[in-house]
Amino acid sequence: MQSRKIRVGMVGGGQGAFIGNVHRIAMRISDQFDLCAACFSSDPARADASAREQGIAAQRSYHDYAQMAQLEAARDDGIEAVIVVTPNHLHFPIACAFLELGMHVICDKPLSLDSAQAEHLIALSQRYGKQLWVTYNYTAYPMVREARARILRGDLGKIRSIQVEYSQDWLATALERDGQKQASWRTDPKRAGAAGCLGDIGVHAFNLLQYMTGLVPDRIAANLHSFVEGRVLDDHAQIWMRFAQGARANLLCSQIAVGKENYLRIQVFGEGGALDWCQESPNHLMFSQLNGDTQRCSRARHHSDPAVQASCLIPAGHPEGYLEAFALLYRDIAAALRHENVASNAHAALRDMQFIEACLTSQKADNAWVDFPV
Repeated sequence: MQSRKIRVGMVGGGQGAFIGNVHRIAMRISDQFDLCAACFSSDPARADASAREQGIAAQRSYHDYAQMAQLEAARDDGIEAVIVVTPNHLHFPIACAFLELGMHVICDKPLSLDSAQAEHLIALSQRYGKQLWVTYNYTAYPMVREARARILRGDLGKIRSIQVEYSQDWLATALERDGQKQASWRTDPKRAGAAGCLGDIGVHAFNLLQYMTGLVPDRIAANLHSFVEGRVLDDHAQIWMRFAQGARANLLCSQIAVGKENYLRIQVFGEGGALDWCQESPNHLMFSQLNGDTQRCSRARHHSDPAVQASCLIPAGHPEGYLEAFALLYRDIAAALRHENVASNAHAALRDMQFIEACLTSQKADNAWVDFPV
């Protein structure tokens, strides 16, 4: 029987913010959370207007995240977890403030600006016995989890090659010069961090690779480039990986790929089989066997892994997409916060920060191969 809903607050994600609304929709679908406090914006008028839209009481609409953490910690009915949906440079200080006052943290990616900050947050979560999650929502698609189950049980044999691509075209022109808010902070190293496209969507591709295959590279080489004149951070990157088990991987991420709206695809090739999943057809997984047929596997059908099939929100034939996958991740987070047997993804998020740093090191060394901490 489901216990009461988990009380949560949100920092960032006010009026006009894309990802904040996605989180709220996902929470509603999961039916596990009650959003009862927020610091939606540092602008008081915008913060309060956003709170009214979400039905949050005026006294729990905050204009400063540190004050929010202090006052919510002092309430008998205070929030149990905070959701951080701000630009990257604010993730670390906000997460610290809430962890240190005894609240769980659910953070948009990336977890921090560098691996040292990520390690510090993990240490804080362990010290205070609190959960630390990063919302890598693509890992919650049922057919991604189906692919993972098949790989881990050996359906493909030994993995030989992995190809993953995440391409968009929305930054093919200098939107940041026109004052477009999302483009402005994502191309600003002070707010986005040292990586642009790599840190924005490349980490999603790398995280998906880790999750689906269970493999972590031991060597990385990277080529990062900015095609738009005057842009400081990369808008296109190619990464090559070697694995101790013998596999090789290619990762392409781009935000200047004209015609690619939000194209995320991963292909895994083993000695005896292969898998191919694309977010543009998220309810299907292509499974090929050596010298055999290629099967189009559908979500929630009888061939699915039992745990994956049980996680589906609606029957086969009804499409589940981006929002439902986000909701499934929130369902996992709720289970973890209730001390059920679900592990946090914080250590994978740390590896994602180490991945960015390794790529930047390789780029500075003329695309040389560099060691990756396993």
